[in-house]
Amino acid sequence: MRTTRILRGPKLSPRRSVRGFTLIEVLLTLLIMSGIMLTMTSILTAARTSRDTIHNIQETQLAGPAILDRIERDLRALTVYDRTRQLQLRIKNKVNLGFDADSLDFVCTTRSLTLHEESDRFVRSSVNEVGYRLRIAPTGDFLELYRREEYGVDDDPFEGGNYLLLHERVRGFDIRCFEKDGPDEEPIDEWGAAKNDEHIGLPARIEITLTLELAPRLVNEQLRIVPTDKLIVVYKRVIRFPEGLRLAENDI
Repeated sequence: MRTTRILRGPKLSPRRSVRGFTLIEVLLTLLIMSGIMLTMTSILTAARTSRDTIHNIQETQLAGPAILDRIERDLRALTVYDRTRQLQLRIKNKVNLGFDADSLDFVCTTRSLTLHEESDRFVRSSVNEVGYRLRIAPTGDFLELYRREEYGVDDDPFEGGNYLLLHERVRGFDIRCFEKDGPDEEPIDEWGAAKNDEHIGLPARIEITLTLELAPRLVNEQLRIVPTDKLIVVYKRVIRFPEGLRLAENDI
């Protein structure tokens, strides 16, 4: 008797259904991603604002006072030894781009900042010509403040030397002289500027007004730390010359 075998294929499992994301899940994902992006943007904005704040604080608290400290340090070291009264101090009243751009020149015992080559070695001088001048910046919008220094002293102590840039966004450098010290004294704009100037020697005091504009950290970025009218900062310094120094120059 013949037996017939029936071949059966493999068992087929029931088809699994493929299920996608629902609209609520997609919206929830987008909401979470938007929150993350908003948080990251806020963090970056806060970091950028903090950076700009530090930058402007450095300019406000370091640049202006540091420049005036440098000027005062030089003036405190002003020397009248072996100098005629005409060559002790010169202050010229100037205007550039509509801004005060006064100049200041004298001889002082401040050690020179720049090195001078002499006999195959670099040396510094203990007596130098020093001055402060302003020039128009290359952009033509501001003035640049320079410190002039001449190694040693020559026959013309108010000219020549090397120039060191102190600040590139100056909106004013005004110097006023007072022949006598007192609240009711009238200021004098120039001192020893001409050969026949009656105001020569040393005044009782001078008042220096330095106006700087804070430079934005990024050119095309709006700073949020201060209003626009506070981007311009004015610094003032009153410097009185010692009475002993003024009496000494009268004996020359």
